[in-house]
Amino acid sequence: MRSLYSEQPTWLHPVPAGAKLAGLSACGTLLVLIERPAPLGVACGLALLAFASLGRPAWRRARMLRGMAVAAVLITGFHWLLGSPALGAASALRLASAGLLALMLTLTTRFDDLLAVLETCLRPLQRLGLPTERIALGLGLTLRFAEDFYVQWRRLDDAYRARSGHGGGLRLLAPLTIRTLQTAERVADALAARLGR
Repeated sequence: MRSLYSEQPTWLHPVPAGAKLAGLSACGTLLVLIERPAPLGVACGLALLAFASLGRPAWRRARMLRGMAVAAVLITGFHWLLGSPALGAASALRLASAGLLALMLTLTTRFDDLLAVLETCLRPLQRLGLPTERIALGLGLTLRFAEDFYVQWRRLDDAYRARSGHGGGLRLLAPLTIRTLQTAERVADALAARLGR
């Protein structure tokens, strides 16, 4: 499975995965608690500056910001039509800020490190008889499949754009679905072989 993780070191790479996840959780909670667009705009600006501070690894993924911008515009427009533009602006800024922070985490944290943190956080649930290793693995795979889905779509869109001069749009849905299912089958086979089933 492909990953958005960047091997090029940045100032955020040495920070432990647990600290980054805790920071993301704290920032996400604060974003939910803030309701006014003005402070959310400041938070979004700070998140954008933090993202830019990662340097080349961040700017190589700058195209992902277009997707966030489109989603923000759609959310704002929808709420404007409903007569609540302030709520739309707040929701869009909240989404953009959280997306930037999550992208920073993805770019600078290895999958194995995230999985180790999830296993540690879930370990107390072992006393209840829950299979915490499998739960952590499921959560980790969900994160990786979300990454892989985007990477696959971007590669297909780039290939289509190189041939036709414009994006593939909905034409990419069928090949993207096929590739995603093939990846899921390979991962399932690998897990079955590793678990001895």
